[in-house]
Amino acid sequence: MILELKENIPHGTKEYPYGQYFIHNIRRHFQFPVHWHDEFEIIYIKQGTLQIYIEEQEYTGEAGSIFLVNPREMHFMGSADLSVAYYTVLFPLTSISFQSEDELEKTLLQPLRDGQLLLTNHITEKRLLQQLRDLFDEMISLNENRTPRYQLKTRILLLEFLNKMMEYDLFFTPRISGSRTGMQKELLLYIREHFTEKITLQTLSEQFHLSEKYISRYFKEHFYLTFSSYLTHLRLTCAKKLLETTELSVTEISLRSGFPNVSFFIRTFKDAYGASPLKYKKSLS
Repeated sequence: MILELKENIPHGTKEYPYGQYFIHNIRRHFQFPVHWHDEFEIIYIKQGTLQIYIEEQEYTGEAGSIFLVNPREMHFMGSADLSVAYYTVLFPLTSISFQSEDELEKTLLQPLRDGQLLLTNHITEKRLLQQLRDLFDEMISLNENRTPRYQLKTRILLLEFLNKMMEYDLFFTPRISGSRTGMQKELLLYIREHFTEKITLQTLSEQFHLSEKYISRYFKEHFYLTFSSYLTHLRLTCAKKLLETTELSVTEISLRSGFPNVSFFIRTFKDAYGASPLKYKKSLS
């Protein structure tokens, strides 16, 4: 099951840049491919087991677990547990910052936005974990039910979340990023920019002066999927977006998304989304 490098998906709206998503009723094993974004992300598991990878650190989350992803941190997640259910909350740190150049802005909020200060990825302290569960349950309920003043209350709760993290001293100054993470981002960015073209392991080998075998192994070891799987994911995501937003024919969408031929596109799309491109298009109307 393929679901949606730097993510170009908008989270929330310009008027309210807060995104909240509930992932559940999984039909089969899934993996969200590796990506990053400029927003801060909270992952809150309600039931089941979820594997999470943040900056090459692997975690296993269970019901009640909370994980934090700082802006621009590479991460991905997946699960073979069909009962898994979890929330992801994304918001830009600018949405809870202040316009004034006071001490709080200079010593906490600005460094967080610039990546000079980070939050720990995994919450393990039991008392804090329960406090955050209560806080996030309230915040999720506010946004699901759109209760009066939910936007103001959400901002207050997010600031309270940061206050809790300060109380438990869970901020830290990052080490200088190593060349390995830089290499990962360069590799994924190149693929992201060229996935609609004919791109192969040989293409990457020539671009990055590395052997095809090394790149193939690198993908499996660092991203837990093959190069071809990642390429297919990007092409399917592009095709799905074109089906939703244009009146292009299935053949044209196949070509624009980078698929080598229409029959392969139709078969791959149906396997991923449970319906042919044409049937999916008709379901939208």
